[in-house]
Formats: sequence, C-alpha cells, structure tokens
Amino acid sequence: MHRPHSRTHRNRLAAETSPYLLQHADNPVDWYPWGSEALERAKAEDKPILLSIGYSACHWCHVMAHESFEDAATADLMNAHFVNVKVDREERPDLDRIYQTAHQMLTQRGGGWPLTMFLSPRDQRPFFGGTYFPGEPKYGMPGFRDVLQRVADYYSKHAAEIERHGEALVQVFGELLPPPAASSLQLSRAPLEAARASLQRDFDGRFGGFGEAPKFPHPMNLEFLLRAWRATAETDQPDLQALYMATLTLTRMAEGGLYDQLGGGFCRYSVDPYWMIPHFEKMLYDNGQLLSVSAQAAVATGDPLFRRVTQETADWIRRDMEQRAGGYYSTLDADSEGHEGKFYVWRPEEVGALLDAVEYDVLVRRFGLDRDANFEGQWHLHVFKSLAQVAEESKLGEDQAAAALDSARGKLLAARNGRVWPGRDEKILTAWNGLAIAGMAAAARALDRADYLESAAHAVAFLREHCWYGERLLAVHKDGRSRFPAYLDDHAFLAWGLLELAQAQWHGPWFSWAIDLAETMLARFEDAASGGFYFTADDHEQLILRPKTFGDDATPSGNGMAARVLVRLGLLLGETRYLDAAERTLRAAWGMLEKYPHAHTSLLMALDELTAPPTIVVLRGPDEHLATWRTELDKFYDPKRFVAAIPDEAGDLPAGLAAKVPQGRAVAYVCRGMTCSAPLGTLGDLVRELRVPSRN
Repeated sequence: MHRPHSRTHRNRLAAETSPYLLQHADNPVDWYPWGSEALERAKAEDKPILLSIGYSACHWCHVMAHESFEDAATADLMNAHFVNVKVDREERPDLDRIYQTAHQMLTQRGGGWPLTMFLSPRDQRPFFGGTYFPGEPKYGMPGFRDVLQRVADYYSKHAAEIERHGEALVQVFGELLPPPAASSLQLSRAPLEAARASLQRDFDGRFGGFGEAPKFPHPMNLEFLLRAWRATAETDQPDLQALYMATLTLTRMAEGGLYDQLGGGFCRYSVDPYWMIPHFEKMLYDNGQLLSVSAQAAVATGDPLFRRVTQETADWIRRDMEQRAGGYYSTLDADSEGHEGKFYVWRPEEVGALLDAVEYDVLVRRFGLDRDANFEGQWHLHVFKSLAQVAEESKLGEDQAAAALDSARGKLLAARNGRVWPGRDEKILTAWNGLAIAGMAAAARALDRADYLESAAHAVAFLREHCWYGERLLAVHKDGRSRFPAYLDDHAFLAWGLLELAQAQWHGPWFSWAIDLAETMLARFEDAASGGFYFTADDHEQLILRPKTFGDDATPSGNGMAARVLVRLGLLLGETRYLDAAERTLRAAWGMLEKYPHAHTSLLMALDELTAPPTIVVLRGPDEHLATWRTELDKFYDPKRFVAAIPDEAGDLPAGLAAKVPQGRAVAYVCRGMTCSAPLGTLGDLVRELRVPSRN
C-alpha cells in the first residue's frame, strides 16, 4: 500500500547540482551520491548497495520514483537493508556503461533506465538487477518491495556464492572484446560495403528508418549513407538507393510527430513505425547530430524541407536550450504536470479558438485534426497531407496555403509557450555540447547564418573558460560548478566540434585546443597494448571495469569519433602519430567491424578516410577574400573535403599548416593524402583542381 512520506527532511542529494539527483532530495530514502562515503559505509555495515541510475528527462524514472522512492514503507525497507546510491547517468556515463553491461550479462536482456542494480559492499560487483520495478506486482513483474526483501534475504544467506559469481562476472568482462587484428593484416574497405548492404536489409522502404518499432533516428547511419551516395555520385553507377534511404528517413521523421511541428527539434524516438508518436523527451545529443545531418542533406539535395528543418532545429536549440552565458543545456523532459507529452498535444476546439477560419482549415487538413485522436484522446501534430493536397482541398494557391500554415503554427507555438513547461535539465555536458557545436557549425555553413556560427563560438568559449583546468577537461558544469574528470566522449566529441567549427571560421586557439584534446586522448586514454581508447582516463577512479567500447549508440562511439578526429588532424598536420593511433583503433575493433559493421558507422567513416583520404583544402589570403571562396565551396556537398580558410595574419600555426605560406592574395593549396598542389591563384583554378579524380 502506497504510504507517502511527509516532506520534513532532505537527504544527502540536496547538496548535489544534478537536476536528476535533486529530484530525489526530498525522498524518504536515505540516498547517497556515488562516492567514498557510501562505499565505505556499505563495507563497514556489510550492507549491499542498491544502485539506481537514471536521468532527469526519463519518464519511467519518474514513475518509479513516485511509486517507490516517495513511498515511506518502501523507503523503510531500502534504508533498513541497503546503502542506497543515486547516479545521474549523464554525469557518470562510466558507471552507467559498466552496470548496463552487467545487467545484460546477468539477465540476458537489454537494459535501460531506470537501472536498478544490487552490488556487493566489498567490491561493488553486481549480483542482481533489473530496470523499472513497479510499486505493486503488475505487468508480469514483482512489486519492488518484494524484490527488496528477497534480495536482502538472498544476500544474508549466500554471501560466499555472491563473491564467486562476482569474480566470474569480472572475468567475463575481460573477454568481451575480441583480440585486435594482426599488424600484418591490411585494412580493407569490405566492412563499408557490408554495412551498406546490412542497412538496406533493415530499411523500411515505406516509412523510412531501420528495423521495427520503436524507431530511433540513428543519425550516424544517415550520414554514412549520404557519404556512400556522394562517393559514387560521379560514377557510372551512382548509389541512388543510399541517397533514397537517407532522405526518405529524414523526410518521414521531419513530417512525423518525432519532429516538433511547431517549435522545431526532434524527440528521442518513435514508439510506432510511422514516426507519429514519440517518446517526448528532447535530447541535445539527438538534435546536435540531426542538425548536422539535416544540414548535409540540405546542401546535398537542395530540398527546401531539409533547409527548413535545419533552420528550425538550430533555432530551437538557440531559443530553448542555449544558456545566456554560452553553452547548451542537456534535455527537455518528456513529462509536464505529471503526464508524458501533455505540453505538445492539442484538441481541435482549442486550436479553433486560436486561429482564423483559413488558418484552421489548412492546419486541420495538414496535421490530421479531422481524423481520430492519435495520443490518449488528443492530437499530436503529424503531417498527413502534402501542402499541395491541402492547397487544392482548401481552394488556395500553394503560397497562400503555406503562409496560412506558417501563421497558424506561429500562433499555436505562442499559445503553447504559455503552458506549464516540461522540466529542463540545465547541466552543460561537454560531450553533448561538442555534438551541438558541430551541428551548429554545419548549419551555419549550409544556410550561411552568422548567428549560428556565433552561437557555436560562444559555446566553445564557455567550455574553455569553465571546463578546461590545468590542461585537463571536465565533463559537467552546473550552478557555477564544473565537476567530474572528462571521459573519452568529452574529448572526442569536443575535438570534432572544434574541427567542424574551424571549417566555418578559422580561429587559431580553437584549432590548437583540438590538438590539445587529441594529445590528451593519446596520453591518458589510449590502450597502448591492444589499440583503441578506454572510456576513462588512466588516473580515473578505480572501478570494477575500465570500459572500452566501439559501437555507436544514441551517441556515436567515442572510439569512432576519436579515430575520425585523428585521421583528419593527421592529414592536416602531416602527423603520422595520429594516423597510426587511428589505425590501431580500427585494428582493435576489426573483429566487430567484420561481424556487425552497421553498428559501427562512426568507425567506418574513419576507416573510409584512412583508406581513401579526404581532400584537404587550405586557403590563405586576406580574410574578406577567403570568405567568398569558402562560401562558394560550402555550396557543394563533399563530406570528404576539409576546408581551412586561414587569414594571412594568423600566427602560431603548426608546421604542417605554416608550410602553406601566404602569397599576398587569396590562394588555395589542395592536398590529397600526403601530396599537395602548388598554390592556386583563382577560384576557377581551385574548382578545376577539385574536379580532378582522386589519385588515392
């Protein structure tokens, strides 16, 4: 029976900055943050650790909190038998990766959030776990209080067995990764072809996307497919199917309820195959990546839909997720007023009261408000008819229909802004900001928007000031405090963002910082014996496992992005140490690239550029002349071209770039692999040189 507690005290989470942990500061549970105080108490009292991992925008985390962690009777059991530890997975992705893997091994099922794990107090090795447990028995699951009692009883009677199982689990951890490929093996492009074929097998030719519902955006796969098309576009057999798979998926997502039809930006995933009803949380990491791939699609195809989605997504990030001091917030919650999606849904009568007759007619036809409700008795906006159909049925010209629709959307957005908002997690996460910086830089180049470039630069300046201390990077900033030694993803994603920003506007300190981050990855994260990079630095807190992962997930693989950064920096600077480290990373992952290539597309893009190097274009000259050249180059989609427009007055350049000396006028140096052209003195000469087939 649910017995709510009286909120007369706050637990140890009240001293934290994480919005997720603060959501639990009033629980009657005697929560600890992860740290020595909790671990030492568990050992001293011989109590197992109840580890609960989640994040602030997680719907089922809220449900479990309400059913169990706010319930006094459940809290009494937790406090009597366990040392209870709450972790924000966005602050401590190292812990999340370890215990998600352990959960999968213990239960033979995929994990998720909330993650609920029970650990030995002696060594933090897990012996039982699950995800969401209901307060009372339902959904075929036991009630959480029953679970607590059974786990406590089991621990008291089977401590020796738990210790043996923990040792076996750690041993299995060490066997998860296959051995690296032999140094004698020549890396081939076969995994690229295999991934392309695998994606086609999984492709939904009607609604786009890959696999069954729930459907996730998988932006790395979309970028991979756009690159696959571009690599063949000027051959006798262009890969039009790759272009179709990428653009149909982007189109269906943009027309669906996954995309916010009023405010821009994408939700986390779709619960159905049609992209109609999403899980309503909006994550910075999804939107940073989708902003980048939408911008690429806009340049590749010229489709106004992709230009609009790029603009609206960038505008949403700036409007709703940008901190005034610089940097981007992490998430918008799925829930508001205790209900998932309430902020986003409509009733026809509510819409009718806000719009004039023409606006209402156009919007209703466009978004299906004249059809059955599609979300819990209400309407979540999803494109049901093309603008041409709407115009014909409404007896309007397409321009008139578009204007009426834009006006209607603006009025609904203004009204929606007056509702009770979902919670916003205002942590500044270095890794996710790196992805957003890259997306903003891509949008700035695609749409020629100086304000997007300024936003990205502002974020870089904020991270440099607040998350870079003594040549070491920190992972999280919140409420004036920067915390947690940065992970591989922080270094790799930020370095990638800096390289993308360098293509939009050259700034020496940004580029130097990318080099510093690459050097830190090599010094602190690389597995010198087997290749690849660990998720944590060599001086990180000692945990039961030092994870090293290669597969893409909701975010790209840190190893994949590190390899991409190192390949590009290695070619830009002529630095073979970087190229060698990228090759070692690919060798370390080779067994997985051969077996599951489609799950490693960020690494495959590094393999692509290592085995068939991109074209490097270094522009030198007066800044005002370089802007014209760079703008012209940005009009042409070539993902395997890196453009650095370096003003003549730029100083302190690395040797590989300083060799591209100014000529007193705008010139271009074109490098393919380790071979560079003589300086080209006109834009026409440059364009002709770029049309020469690659000699790689």
